[in-house]
Amino acid sequence: MKKTADPITIDTIKQNHALRRVEISRRLDEFRSILESKNDLRIWEEMVFCFFTGGCSAKMGFRSVEAVRHLLIKGTQKQLSAALTGVHRYPNARGRYVAESRRYLNSHCGMRLWDKLQGFDCSIERRDWLARDKSIKGLGYKEASHFLRNIGYGGYAILDKHVLNCLFELELIDSPKPPNTRSRYLSIEDTLKQFSERVEIDLDEMDLVLWSMKTGEVLK
Repeated sequence: MKKTADPITIDTIKQNHALRRVEISRRLDEFRSILESKNDLRIWEEMVFCFFTGGCSAKMGFRSVEAVRHLLIKGTQKQLSAALTGVHRYPNARGRYVAESRRYLNSHCGMRLWDKLQGFDCSIERRDWLARDKSIKGLGYKEASHFLRNIGYGGYAILDKHVLNCLFELELIDSPKPPNTRSRYLSIEDTLKQFSERVEIDLDEMDLVLWSMKTGEVLK
């Protein structure tokens, strides 16, 4: 399905939600199945995917994960960077993100990621840990939200350029510039939550609707 050329309005959002609802529901079910599986390797793979998509495209993230999947558990930083060369825009930096984050997570929680994430009583604290712990490389608030959504946690907004541009066109925010502080991120996220409630579209579905209206695809 092509991206829409229509202006972003409440009516066009509702129309696109109706057109894509089955596809969006299927995608969200796929995300939830990862959390339900309790599979730490799959959860780690999704975290790595989000390391790769920060500042880049989802498609580059897919290609990069394919290139390093065999290295995710024991590959060295040098091996990871070599595998990413010609695949990712920043092979050395992203290879380092994977190696250093894996080293930390092994020492911090034995890579028992499902247990660690489930141990938070508060959804905000869960994301704060990912976004603010400097030993986890490459996850700010947007990519931490992206990761949590991709493994089945609901209620997080992924405020990428496409979603921000939609909110700006709807005159819900005064600038499409990415939020650069925690408080600003939470403020815009709350704006999106209130808008979703007003138009009666689930937040997780709304995020994918807006993204697909700009890109023509429902990915992750």
